Amino acid sequence: MKFELSFNVDLTLLSIAIIFPLVFTIRGSFRRREKALEHLSEFVSAVKTVKYCLLSSDQISPEKKAEAEEILIDINNKTISHLADKNNDIRELDNISHKLYAFALQEENLIPAKIKDRVFKYMKDMHESIENLHAIHSHRTPISLMAYCEIFIYIFPFIYAPTIIHNLGMRGADWVAYFIVLLTQFILISLYNIQNQLEYPFDNIGMDDINLDNFKIER
Repeated sequence: MKFELSFNVDLTLLSIAIIFPLVFTIRGSFRRREKALEHLSEFVSAVKTVKYCLLSSDQISPEKKAEAEEILIDINNKTISHLADKNNDIRELDNISHKLYAFALQEENLIPAKIKDRVFKYMKDMHESIENLHAIHSHRTPISLMAYCEIFIYIFPFIYAPTIIHNLGMRGADWVAYFIVLLTQFILISLYNIQNQLEYPFDNIGMDDINLDNFKIER
């Protein structure tokens, strides 16, 4: 090499400094994605169950059933739109969700008490799923840990290259050291990018992102 710089560093320390926190963040992001899928399924299930409970009542007029169905579709669409948008403001979603509660109170004399109890029970499940999804939408893997991984990934070649030169002890085959360092750096950056794409599973950018259209009640 040009400066003939070589030294021997225990690569176990580097693996602990880079690989362990990187794998930890990837695992955390994957778990967030799986929890998001679980909460989305619970959300759609709760919305559909509320819909079926209201539509099953013979005491509610067809016009009021259509109004209730429209409110539920709006709640579903607004939730999907909120997740796809990186804006954390949830007030519009809160307002449309409150319409269902207002509808249940407005039709107090039309909805049988037994069905109304079921509606409120599944409304609770629906709101719980929305809040869980909003929490995943708003919060990320600790930024300090991600910044730590990124800094060490960029520092890594300056430590790893002299170690490779020392271990290989080659002269006239510099391309071997360059190839090993570039390959290792490519692997680290690829893992970092995988984690970065899994971090926000709703934007439909990465290959493993959630297809939100599959969780619409009108599909």
